[in-house]
Formats: sequence, C-alpha cells, structure tokens
Amino acid sequence: MVDGGVQFPMLSDQGGKIGSLYGVYDEEAGTENRGRFLIDPDGVVQGYEVLTPPVGRNVDETVRQVKAFQLVREAAGSEATPSGWQPGKKTLKPGPELVGNVWKEWNVKDNYGK
Repeated sequence: MVDGGVQFPMLSDQGGKIGSLYGVYDEEAGTENRGRFLIDPDGVVQGYEVLTPPVGRNVDETVRQVKAFQLVREAAGSEATPSGWQPGKKTLKPGPELVGNVWKEWNVKDNYGK
C-alpha cells in the first residue's frame, strides 16, 4: 500500500495476546478490530480509537493527536488543545474558569480559517 514498503517495523499478534490485553481481539473470529493506542513515554495510554474492519483510520488525525499530546506534556498542564487544534494555533489555559467558556476563548474561524 506504500511505494517502497513501510519504513518502520511491523508486528504481528498471532493468537491475539496483545489484542486481548487491549480489548480488541475477537476470539470467535480469530482477528482483531483496528485499534490505535497512543501511549506516553511513561507507559500511560493517553488516547485510543477502535474501529471495526470496514472503516479505515485517519493517519492525519493520529499525527495531530500525537502532536497535541506532546505539546500538553511539554507544557506540564499549563496548556490544553481544543478540538481540531493544529500546531501553531491557539491553545487554551486549563482551569475552572474555562469550564463552560471554551467558546469565548477559542474561535472556529481563527483555528479552521472558515
């Protein structure tokens, strides 16, 4: 599916041991649902998405989320990323005053160019 082949190691989970741990292995079918797990350097799952086989994943969204998690981690909790955030766009300052007021701080037009 990629000219020149995949440029990173691929793993196989024959028998579904890893898939069972993450809850994506279908023992009856002997296959795993498509799962994507974002795990931070401390080994904590920060995000995941599980899709049944007929629906493909969005690699651009995965990359966006990885970048958002990296920014939030580097900011040590002083920044949050709104829905659809892209690198270089405005972040939010988390806190009780933000609850229910995200719309005041984050403008769709500014972040999506619409």
